[in-house]
Amino acid sequence: MKKKKIAATLLLSTAAFFGTISPQVHASSAEERFVVLFKDTDSLPSGYEQTIKDAGGNVVKSLDKLGTVEIKTNNPNFASQVKKSSLIQDSAKEHEVTPETAVDSDLLPDFEAGAANDLYHTYQWDIKQVTHDGASWKLPGGTGKSVNGKDIVVGIIDTGIDYDHPDLKQNYAYGKSFVAGHPSPKDEEGHGTHVAGSIAAKGRVLGVGPDLKVAAYRVFAPGASAYTSDIANALMTAADDNVDVVNMSLGGYDWFQDPEYATKDIVADVRLFNRAIQYAIKKGVTVVGSAGNNASDISKPGQLSGDNNGATHRSPSSQTMIRVSSNGEAKNLAYYSNYGVGKIDVMAPGGDYGLDWLETRDPALRVGTKRCLSTVPGGYAWMQGTSMASPKTAALAGVIIAQHGKDVLSPSQVKHIIQKSADDVFKPGNDSYTGFGLINAENALR
Repeated sequence: MKKKKIAATLLLSTAAFFGTISPQVHASSAEERFVVLFKDTDSLPSGYEQTIKDAGGNVVKSLDKLGTVEIKTNNPNFASQVKKSSLIQDSAKEHEVTPETAVDSDLLPDFEAGAANDLYHTYQWDIKQVTHDGASWKLPGGTGKSVNGKDIVVGIIDTGIDYDHPDLKQNYAYGKSFVAGHPSPKDEEGHGTHVAGSIAAKGRVLGVGPDLKVAAYRVFAPGASAYTSDIANALMTAADDNVDVVNMSLGGYDWFQDPEYATKDIVADVRLFNRAIQYAIKKGVTVVGSAGNNASDISKPGQLSGDNNGATHRSPSSQTMIRVSSNGEAKNLAYYSNYGVGKIDVMAPGGDYGLDWLETRDPALRVGTKRCLSTVPGGYAWMQGTSMASPKTAALAGVIIAQHGKDVLSPSQVKHIIQKSADDVFKPGNDSYTGFGLINAENALR
């Protein structure tokens, strides 16, 4: 890895199509947002409002089950003052996750109505690879229909879902928006709809679990960012809604010696993410996330900082999540995919341009159909990235749950089945590129 590569993109990374949790630099303003984490991780203490008020803050949002509040303040000394309270664990300026463009995206030019599953048969090598040409759909629970008759729901924390798309509308459960000024969960950008199609499309294209249900937890407006507390709130809400799986095709990097921020400020946001993930898992939700698209070894935080000092960490990256790297049609590690010993659980198809291009990088050898085709608002598009790999693993979690019945397996059991059933395509055992291997729905259900 070229050391300067990640450093140059530290504040503008292309991780998983959605940008950096690494703090963004903003012009100073009179009023700023902070997150305040109390020592009690699952409730807010009595009198917490007065504690915030005494330090010059006003509560904007309370995440009571995460022991956290979001506040606004004009007091430049708010953080130091509020930390004097024995109730407080951390407080820092709130960071943002910034949406970025796809690694690659092209619309399918023919939007005319076609026969059922025609695009699946022609283009969806990725879904065929996971399902073994649909063999997994013939097994109990394989399409996502639960053996106990209860809907298996995958929550998608993303840009929303186009719930009117003909390939998605029959499997759309509901949606909620956490975006100020955008009350509708309907996708206006495309990324969330592409993710949803990889999970549960049932039409011209198919998802890994074409009878799973998908729910939109919209946290991004078109071209806009989301605060950490919005994403944490969406994850907490999804858990309270009793979804079975959550997919988070988002993420970035935390640089622990960013000159714009103190390390202790970054730690507050990291802890909030971890609290939300742990809350969901304790409620029985299998949480799946993408590994990122910087072609970097995320197990080496010193190297990730490039020529800068300190450590850079992928975030969110809880050990209790299922973290997914990306492969191409030839079952190779995709050229953009992050990797790292102990940082990847499994690999799944995310698309690339084919081995001929990979060996030469000659643009003339790019094969666009070796990317991943899925739904977008108004039609279909090819995309590539770990954002496309993660939802296939989330769908696999859903069909495993469907085979056993809703609320039967724990998230750790689901994760174990996914890992144990994966194809060991590289060197034997757990490796830095694939974790336990390439996901295999037929193996998992057998």
